[in-house]
Amino acid sequence: MSDGMAIPQHALERLKGLRSEGHPGGIFTSDFSVNEFLLVRKAGFEPVGLCVGSCIYHLGIQYASWSQNQEMSVLSQAMYHARELAMSRMRAEAEGMGADGIVGVELTVKRMEWDDKILEFIAIGTGVVHAKGHPGYKGHNGKPFTSDLSGQDFWTLLQSGYRPLEMVMGSCVYHVAHQGMFKSLGNIGSNTELTNFSQALYDAREIAMERMQHEAIAVKAEGVVGVDLHEGSHNWQPHIIEFFAVGTAVTPITTERDASTIPDPQLVLSVNN
Repeated sequence: MSDGMAIPQHALERLKGLRSEGHPGGIFTSDFSVNEFLLVRKAGFEPVGLCVGSCIYHLGIQYASWSQNQEMSVLSQAMYHARELAMSRMRAEAEGMGADGIVGVELTVKRMEWDDKILEFIAIGTGVVHAKGHPGYKGHNGKPFTSDLSGQDFWTLLQSGYRPLEMVMGSCVYHVAHQGMFKSLGNIGSNTELTNFSQALYDAREIAMERMQHEAIAVKAEGVVGVDLHEGSHNWQPHIIEFFAVGTAVTPITTERDASTIPDPQLVLSVNN
């Protein structure tokens, strides 16, 4: 693996049992719903197996001024690096099973109960391969593509003449300055904007979005779809928030289609609770 950590032996044994060109009698595994499974197959792809990457990471310490808005760069770098490790290990499993890409990636963060400075980062998705062996669906530099799109959105994206390149992300951990006592007392009973808070959250979101955008530019994407912007404190000290932007970078399959030729998406009403 690129980070120097080998794929666990049990994972290698699991990959051997999956269906592949040289092993047609194997099985596939996926976290697709039935609808996702059918639409991914209709898009011309076959699921191969679940790809998993995990990283347990100890976060360093950084102090911030009580009255200053500032990025916590030590924590920002830690959160970004840990997610990259989990993603790279998931991608290594996809390469091991011969997948062209990974659909429906979920990237989660969980705090370990034994230490509030330790977080587990997990990346999981379904490795897929083009049913006819078309080589043009790989991601950047010939690696398996990664995407957090659902099976339905993956099918719709391909129908519109685009394909996923890479799941791109940006992180910013930010300290929001406290408000002084006299300022707080002066706001009692008044409708007023808390400009220091507004500016801090605005800046932090923009930093996360900008970093995600730079990742998309680096893989030569035309754009990013399905962007989601998360906010969380991960049980840190008050006034410290992480802003995390994530989406799927896409590019035209061949040449960009005229918008009038793209089929209309179908309206689907879920009957699930």
